[in-house]
Amino acid sequence: MRYDRSAMCDISRRNLLLATAAATGLGGAAKTQAAAGSAVDQAVSLATDVYFHEGNISEHEHCNNGWIIFKDFVLVIDANFPSGALTILPKIRAISPKPIRFAFDTHHHGDHAYGNQVWVENGATPVAHTGVIEEMKRYETGYYGGAPGRWEDTAKTRPDVAASHLTPPSVLFPKELYFDDGVHRVELLHLGVAHTHGDAVAWLPKERILFSGDTCVNGPYNFVGDGNVEKWIATLDMAKKLGATVVCPGHGPKSEAAVLDDQQTFFRQLRESVGKRVNAKKSAKEVYAAIPQIREELTSQPQIARYVDKDGIIAQLEKVYLEMTGHGFPDELKASHSARARHRRSHSLEALALGA
Repeated sequence: MRYDRSAMCDISRRNLLLATAAATGLGGAAKTQAAAGSAVDQAVSLATDVYFHEGNISEHEHCNNGWIIFKDFVLVIDANFPSGALTILPKIRAISPKPIRFAFDTHHHGDHAYGNQVWVENGATPVAHTGVIEEMKRYETGYYGGAPGRWEDTAKTRPDVAASHLTPPSVLFPKELYFDDGVHRVELLHLGVAHTHGDAVAWLPKERILFSGDTCVNGPYNFVGDGNVEKWIATLDMAKKLGATVVCPGHGPKSEAAVLDDQQTFFRQLRESVGKRVNAKKSAKEVYAAIPQIREELTSQPQIARYVDKDGIIAQLEKVYLEMTGHGFPDELKASHSARARHRRSHSLEALALGA
């Protein structure tokens, strides 16, 4: 299958995204990347044969990628969107002529798994935790014979997805899977429920490098709709026990081990803010009314301020409230974003341009 690169890089659409972000003051993703001085869309060498590539989320919704060059093949971390896969494919080829044999999906979301077909057409096999297939069956329903799902929704707005087709991972592991050629070792690990129920990370014990997927991000990119915030905190404890010195998040600049603490602290603060109001017998309406105050409290903390998104925090706090009480916020109070629209907003600026 061939992909129309001009369709993927439509300048008018790109300008619309950036203009909308500037007009609304919600360009958090772009600001995070700029403030960190990050090397967006550049391959960075982390160690011998180990590379990190920070995706351009603000313009193309691309996730971050990594790749490890083994003796006889290359392992890619995250399939990305099709356009993201095509962005890094020539960069890998420029570094190594070895065949790309595996593409590891850290979870099922489109910006991490919809590019699988590109990798298959270039000789790779998609690999993931068994939970990725279960999540795809739950949400990508059109592929599995049910009503149209997220894939079909995304294809309406992304030419690269429309030109491709959903290719689920075909090599699955329930807990862990190791790649080891005597020189490099990469451990694919399911540490628990986090961003989704099928999250897994790539751990390089010799180099002490962790590719976390969206189990840990570095900026306002936390979509909580498919996961569990309480369990996510515990999963981050498991990630911290690995002892990483370099953390390559699913979105945002690479960082040190402290980013795991920052991510975890943000979620703990969300739960503490909601929990004290639940314990005080505050109603759902009262908790909802406190969102501006909670947002201000979180933004005032330097350690976690970068995780706070003006609108995204509404869905995050509602998720925490739902976990604690079994109830969401009253419909008449909530913004009219669908769960999918909130997901796009958490990962990109596309929803702004679409007026979602």
